[in-house]
Amino acid sequence: MCADQLSVYDAIRLRRDVRAEFTGELVDDETLWRILDAAHRAPSVGNSQPWDFVVVRQPDTLRRFADHVADKRVEFRDALPADRAETFEPIKIDGIVESGTGVVVTHDDRRGGPQILGRASVPETGVYSTVLAIQNLWLAATAEQVGVGWVSFYDPDFLRELVDLPAGIKPVAWLCVGPVREFQRVPDLERFGWRSGRSLTEAVHHETFGG
Repeated sequence: MCADQLSVYDAIRLRRDVRAEFTGELVDDETLWRILDAAHRAPSVGNSQPWDFVVVRQPDTLRRFADHVADKRVEFRDALPADRAETFEPIKIDGIVESGTGVVVTHDDRRGGPQILGRASVPETGVYSTVLAIQNLWLAATAEQVGVGWVSFYDPDFLRELVDLPAGIKPVAWLCVGPVREFQRVPDLERFGWRSGRSLTEAVHHETFGG
């Protein structure tokens, strides 16, 4: 099914956090630009658009970040109880090198000036806006048959230095982006027995949280 034939519901159902399925080919520049354009069209509090996207393709930079993430993976595994460590061991947590493209999504809390309409009472809506841009990116990529994997095993200061972020700019995500052989039907954490998902009936409440 072509990207322009895929409904938003199809993309939501098909979307996966991709690790092992990257083909090793680079996403072409035209497709990547469409995906980033979709991200940039996300809603944002006060129309502040607090995000930026750093596209990383230099092999040495990808390898440096992959090595850092591998160290953080070991730290996490070693902190687990033995039974959880055994379950975690076969789970792949990134496709940094295999995807060939990293997109570092950043957040600037100062974007939009000192008076940001809609953020006075709930300041977190700024970061929520940046996360909405990530969701747009992810769904657009899925419609293009391009995989996305969100890497969260890293030290933020390491990533800031790696991509030379200015003071005040916060890294929110490293996204591995690239063509895939397939999208897994079952999410990895369910397939490997780490944790199952909840049903919608468990998540929906009426009138009050306990309703």
